[in-house]
Amino acid sequence: MALDPIYLATAIEAALGAGRIHLELFRQDPRIEKKGPIDLVTAADVAAEQAFRELIASRFPAHAVLGEEHGAGPRAAALPGEVEGWRWIIDPLDGTTNFAHGLALFCVSIALEVDGRTEIAVVYDPVAQELFTAEREGGARLNGVPMRVSSRTALIDALLCTGFPYSIREEQRRQVEVFAGFLGLSRAVRRLGSAALDLCYVAAGRFDGFWEEQLHAWDIAAGVLIVEEAGGRVTGYADEPIDLFAGRIVASNGPLHAPMLEVIHEAYSV
Repeated sequence: MALDPIYLATAIEAALGAGRIHLELFRQDPRIEKKGPIDLVTAADVAAEQAFRELIASRFPAHAVLGEEHGAGPRAAALPGEVEGWRWIIDPLDGTTNFAHGLALFCVSIALEVDGRTEIAVVYDPVAQELFTAEREGGARLNGVPMRVSSRTALIDALLCTGFPYSIREEQRRQVEVFAGFLGLSRAVRRLGSAALDLCYVAAGRFDGFWEEQLHAWDIAAGVLIVEEAGGRVTGYADEPIDLFAGRIVASNGPLHAPMLEVIHEAYSV
């Protein structure tokens, strides 16, 4: 479905606004709290999500919002006054641990879902000033310029990326086995700390593939559409259609998808 341009414009406006909040607080010793032993939240997370919610409430008061810091719950029924089927999904600061340690690898991720399908996606890295956008059936762009995934066909030529969940201390074995499997078969593997940027880098051809598990919808909603619209492929670990709430994701340039799934399956069959 073709959406009114106001929706993409709103997502871009909100992303740029969140980026300004990030830069104002970056390396300024922001307030840091813990949601878990290694799961952090900063003042930038909270402020960026609050600003986004206020913008959506003023512009589209009947739309639902699912965000990392204030929730709303996956597949929650519409609240009074909400329009069933229209939902914004936001990670106000993806890469919070990087941000908290002064590492300049973080972004804001915003998606608009209509009737369960993501139609608009925006990811903004304020440090690099890179704005990744996508519209369903409208292609993916980086700062307004169309972008495509890479054309590599062999894992030995591929640069891959992954991430580890916050539960890695309790659930190491299979994740480490998968990581080791890719280390032995690819050119190199990176771990940047921002799933949204990882996906955008696949879309831009910087990475050839990405995998991770125990992710949330707000981590990947925008990035999934951006990869798909850049010509890539995204599935779950069993090659099933991606479910934003299932937690597991494999994204690739397409030709490398089957080889990546084979590595993952081998580790999980042990």
